[in-house]
Formats: sequence, structure tokens, C-alpha cells
Amino acid sequence: MARVNDPDRRHELAQQLRVDSVRMSAAAKSGHPTSAMSAAELMAVLADGYLRYDFDTPENPGNDKLIFSKGHASTLLYAIYRAAGAVSDDELQTYRRFGSKLEGHPTPVLPWVDVATGSLGQGLPIGVGVGLAGKYLDRLPYRVWVLCGDSELAEGSMWEAFEHAAHYKLDNLTAIFDVNRLGQRGETMVGWDVDTHVERARAFGWHAIAIDGHDLEQIDAAYAEAVATTGKPSVVIARTVKGKGVAAVENQNGWHGKPLDDPEQAIAELGGERNLRIEVRKPEAGEAHSFATGALELPRYDVGSEVATRKAYGEALAALGAARGDVVALDGEVSNSTFAETFAKAHPDRFFEMYIAEQQLVAAAVGLQVRGWRPFASTFAAFLSRAYDFVRMAAISRANFVLSGSHAGVSIGEDGPSQMALEDIAAFRAVHGSIVLHPCDANQTAKLVAALADQEGISYLRTLRPATAVLYGPDEEFEVGGSRVLRSSDEDEVAIVAAGITVHEALAAADALAEDGIATRVIDLYSIKPLDRNTLRAAADATQGRLVTVEDHWPEGGLGEAVLSAFADEDERPQVAVLAVTIMPSSGKADELLAAAGIDAAHIAEAARKLVRAPSHQAAR
Repeated sequence: MARVNDPDRRHELAQQLRVDSVRMSAAAKSGHPTSAMSAAELMAVLADGYLRYDFDTPENPGNDKLIFSKGHASTLLYAIYRAAGAVSDDELQTYRRFGSKLEGHPTPVLPWVDVATGSLGQGLPIGVGVGLAGKYLDRLPYRVWVLCGDSELAEGSMWEAFEHAAHYKLDNLTAIFDVNRLGQRGETMVGWDVDTHVERARAFGWHAIAIDGHDLEQIDAAYAEAVATTGKPSVVIARTVKGKGVAAVENQNGWHGKPLDDPEQAIAELGGERNLRIEVRKPEAGEAHSFATGALELPRYDVGSEVATRKAYGEALAALGAARGDVVALDGEVSNSTFAETFAKAHPDRFFEMYIAEQQLVAAAVGLQVRGWRPFASTFAAFLSRAYDFVRMAAISRANFVLSGSHAGVSIGEDGPSQMALEDIAAFRAVHGSIVLHPCDANQTAKLVAALADQEGISYLRTLRPATAVLYGPDEEFEVGGSRVLRSSDEDEVAIVAAGITVHEALAAADALAEDGIATRVIDLYSIKPLDRNTLRAAADATQGRLVTVEDHWPEGGLGEAVLSAFADEDERPQVAVLAVTIMPSSGKADELLAAAGIDAAHIAEAARKLVRAPSHQAAR
């Protein structure tokens, strides 16, 4: 139940939150104080009456989660932290300075911030993920509160969140709409038309409560109603005034993202500085639910058999789920193709269907890992591009999860270019701290799936549609950051570096080159990031600097450029022939498309022959 309602205390607290927002922005000479000022009463009542949080132990499993989807209102969040005694007044004055933890938009450098926000439309979808964890995995009574701006309601990801929260009956989730009418350049799409917000929310299956966002009694009653609502999520739709409390900026356009011109006058108008302290309620004691575990028994595939790496992904993930109760899986309504359905059948209580909503798919993974779960999220590799901003922000959140992208490259065949991920390696290599793996066979895939469960950061596993020959025995080990030399000799004249489908083409090319008397080294560079630089440099030394890279991907940012980066600081660099997809593909058989793209065995062999015939520029290596 809520703390006893004291309107006078809450009014003073709201004014303090406003004053502190003005002060922080004035000290930084930047910020969004007017965006914070509109939601001051909303957060004052929440912090004083409804939030359950132990600031001394932010890892407490019973803590509520407060997510500022409108992350630009960070001064309001930090002002709450000061009122709760978590940060000092002196620290407030470091806002936005280099080295300060009070960044312009909240990030988890602060222990009470679970996820980075600031790219609008992300907080509520992530809140759905945290809500899923609370209701279905942790099975604890904590609540997820998400403060949203009305401008971000134009983002499609917000409505993906609305769909999924209602579908999963997340009655532990409450969104708070700060409907202050003004965005960055003027009025929002529906302005103060609160009825439209209410109708939309109810149409999506939410319990909607419309209030005056500056009326403390209405706010208190709305939160109480939200907490009491069962079977569906709730949204408090609060009509507010941007810049509330200061006449010079109140409901005035043109003040978004700007400190006030006369902060001293504004502070005086708000009643001066205050030093109120609130005792935020601590959560009830409780332990998160845990799932049974057993021994890890990965699937085993016979060498020479043909198995799709996407199938091995699903079977290995199911095995991993049996061994680790913290592993959960999500999919974007293609689980019968990604083979995530294998996990879903084995562990239905830890599988979440995200349907055709890739932004929500990634956001849910981010939300689930907030509570320590290990999400594996899968869809076609091409469609992860729709969620790239969520991946980018997840890195800022220091999130830990795995993305599996299947049906990558022209080797998928007849579906055509709309389904062929040809930029995914480049995209995921560019993510800070990421891991990018592209296995070529089933046993390798299984071992890498298990390895990824213990990696920090964002990991990307690229899998294939067609069945490929099993090259490795089930007892071979593969480490993140490694590679495998499949063919080598002391007489090697050229090295072929490949990953995924092109490993098999490279082996066929090596056979053809052997018939010409050309000894060829073949490297399976399954770990594209981090990179096995030592093996690559050894290959360059052994072959007098003759390397061919081949990938089912655009040349920009892919395997070839990763290999080139291994030699960037070398005084003498190898001659590298980069084979990649350079023409827009079409529908066709896989072998036809590989040939048309110039990345099949015949083209690889020809590129290698040209290098061997050309005068070596590294004979002295």
C-alpha cells in the first residue's frame, strides 16, 4: 500500500524536483529542465508513495524498476536520487561534466539505472522485458514504472510494447504518459487531446486512467488504481504543462533542450531551494524463482552428415536450457525456421514469442537481462536491421545477451534479396564490445552456443539456411576469438580465409588448386570479432603474403575488412584478394547465386591462382 498521502509534503517535493532540475541545467549550461518540470508532481507522488526501492542494495531482487523512457528528463531522475539521499547536492552540480556519473541521459554507470535511455521509444519496450521477467521468471511482486513522453508515442516501437504488454497480461507494468503537448520543435502529433491517448491505449488492451498531471490527489488515486488493476497493464495519461511553475517558459515553445535564461529568478518563483529528504519504501523480502538444472549434453552430429547450423542452434539452445535455468529464449515468429521452437517445446515457461516485432524482440532481451537472465533472441538476420538502434542502445546499457540471425547471405536461395542479410556482420562488428561468430557446421555451432552463455556484452551468431556438411567431430572445442586451420602444409602458397557457407566452398577450391599443384591453406575464421590475428599472420608468413578472403556478405565491413584490420599495424602487409557479394542478388538456387556473386569454389580457386602467379611483394617476409 502507498505511504500516507501528505499533499503539502508532496507539493514541496515536486517544487524541489523542479528547482534542482533548473539548478543542474544552469550549472551545466545545457539540459532539458522544462521537460523535467512537467512531470515533477508525477514523480513526487511516485517516489513518496508508491515506489519500492532499497537504494543501499540496488541488486535487491524485490526492487521496483523505474525507467525514464524520456531520458532527456534526466535532471528529474537525478533530483529524485538526491531527495532519496542517494546522491549529494554537490554531485548534482557536476551534471553533464566530463567524468560525472550524472550524464546527459541516464546510463548504468549509476547503480540505480538499469538501462540507458535517450533514444526515444525504447524505455517502454524494455519495461515490457522487465515485466516479463517479474511475472513469469522471477515471480516476484515488484512493479515496473516507465515515464514516457508524449512525443515518443509517434514511435512504432511504443505500440509494439503496447501489443506485447497486453498479450502477456503484464499487470506489474505501469506506463506514465507525461502529455505536456510540446516536443522539440512544436506541438506533438495529438497535442493535449488526452481522449485520443486513452482510446488508443484501451484499444490495445490497457487499463487507461486520464488525469490532471499536476493534481496530487488525482495522481495518487491513479497510481492506486493502477496497482489494484489485475490482468492487464495500466497507463496513467497525465495532461501536464511543459516548464510548469515558471511563467517565462511555462507552455512556451522553443525551450526544449535549453537551460533557463534567468535560473535565479526561476528558483525564486518556485519558492527557493529546498532540502527535503524522503524515505522511499523498501521492497518486501523475497527470492527470485529459479528453474531446475542438469548436466550439459549438447547434441552430437556425425562427421560427413549434413545439418543446417540453424537447426544445431535450436537443438544446442534447448540442451543449454536444460543445463542452465537462467537461459531464456525469444523469437520473432519464425521459430520453426530459426529452430528456436526446439527450445520452446523443451522449456515453454522460459520462451517468449515476440511475433513480427523485432524492436520489441531486442528490447525484451534487454529487459530480461536486467534481472540476470541470459536471453537468446532469434529471427532472420535481415530483420535484425529493424532493431539496430535498440542494439546500439543496449551496448550503452552494458547489456548481456545473444542474438541469432539465421538465413544469412545469398545462400538462402529462392527467397531473394529482401531476405538475405548481407550487411549484418558489418553492423554487429560496429557495436561496442560485441562478439560476432559465423560457424560453418553443426558441432561447431553447438559448442559456440554454449560458450556464448558466459560472454559479456552483445553477441551475434550468424546461422545458415541450407544444410552443410559436418566437418568437425562433436568433441572438438571452439573458443570465442579462435579459428580453425582445416588444411595446411609446409609448402602452402596461398591461404583462403572463410566463414560459414564459404568454408565449404573454400575446401572445394583447395581441392581444385591441389590438382594444379598449388598447396593451399584453408582457415575457418568462425570468430570474426574478436579476431584470431595470430593465425592470420602465421598464414601470411607461410604463404609469402598471399591471402584470399571469401564471404557471403557485402565487402564493406565484413570478413575481408576484418582480416585486413589484422595487418593494419604491420610494416609489410599481405596481398589480400577480397571476394564478397558486390552485385544485387536475385532469386535462384544457392549454388547459382554463389557463382553469380563470385564467391563459389571456382571463383575462389581462380583468385588464388592469380595471387600465386603474380610476383610476390613479400618474398622477404
